[in-house]
Amino acid sequence: MKLLILGGTRFVGRHLVEAALARGDAVTVFTRGRQPNPWGAAVTALTGNRDPGVAPGLAALEQGTWDAVIDLSGYVPRIVRASAALLAPRAGRYLFVSSFSVYADASRPGMTETAAVGTLDDPASEEIGKYYGPLKAACEDVVTGIFGDRATVVRPGLIVGPFDPTDRFAYWVARFAQPSLLGARPASAVVPAPRDRPIQFIDARDLVAWMLELVATRASGVFNGCAPARQWTFGDLVDALTGAGGAAGPTPVWIDEARLVEMKVTPWTGLPMWIPGTFDDMRGFMEVDCTKAQRSGLRTRPLAATIADTAAWLAQRDNTGAWKDVLRADAEREILAQAPPAS
Repeated sequence: MKLLILGGTRFVGRHLVEAALARGDAVTVFTRGRQPNPWGAAVTALTGNRDPGVAPGLAALEQGTWDAVIDLSGYVPRIVRASAALLAPRAGRYLFVSSFSVYADASRPGMTETAAVGTLDDPASEEIGKYYGPLKAACEDVVTGIFGDRATVVRPGLIVGPFDPTDRFAYWVARFAQPSLLGARPASAVVPAPRDRPIQFIDARDLVAWMLELVATRASGVFNGCAPARQWTFGDLVDALTGAGGAAGPTPVWIDEARLVEMKVTPWTGLPMWIPGTFDDMRGFMEVDCTKAQRSGLRTRPLAATIADTAAWLAQRDNTGAWKDVLRADAEREILAQAPPAS
């Protein structure tokens, strides 16, 4: 296939390019040129700006034909419309990467692709931080409106693995498998009880392999893209992390979430991937129905493999500036000293 990837030099895009090259696809990436091209002449690198109002805009995309476009960097409907409209006559398919965040009501487990999505009170709003989910939903509408049955929409949940620039999954890998990366930490690690709390995520490499299959088979429609709901619990994650850390790793100490809230630990960022059970409006965010994705070929690698590969990557990356929002070492010591382990 001839592929055009909008984005492509950081996290998901990097894995996508490498998977496409391994398949023998001809790959073009369109970026702002701020990140180096690690593939050299193996990839055609075009530079510009997704926003047509920011020079040089989309000029580099005015020529060329592709079997498929994969949009990794669309967040604002106006900007997505510009690229989709420009490419529609010259691209066979447009796969838009959206998010679980589009869903209007995440309070109930088992959301399928037919669940209602959020809408913008002001359709002209471009405040991504404030309206991320509704903006992504509006971008989906733009793509399907222009490409029709040549459109594919993928809604991933939490994406993890090597090159992830966030501290979410990587915090837990570092805390257990390479605690020295986090500085001086106690010999015990705070983890949020209960053990059977469901967690849901997808290794970026599994996600991109499946997306390439979707465009190759011309699959249309909307797909939730994540591991099966309840495939893993927090207990499964901690057990796998403990195994990866071996004797040098910390001992997990399960702390009641009520005590964590009382001690002002920030959900999702302070202890990444932790959503308290009292957050009723988020109760289903880690239990989204991804049956359609599994039926269309999405497969998930063993949890231990994702942990090992993430640990190897963390060991060689520059960790300067990382871990800014996670639980501080002194706060972790205070919790361990004051909060009894969960029964």
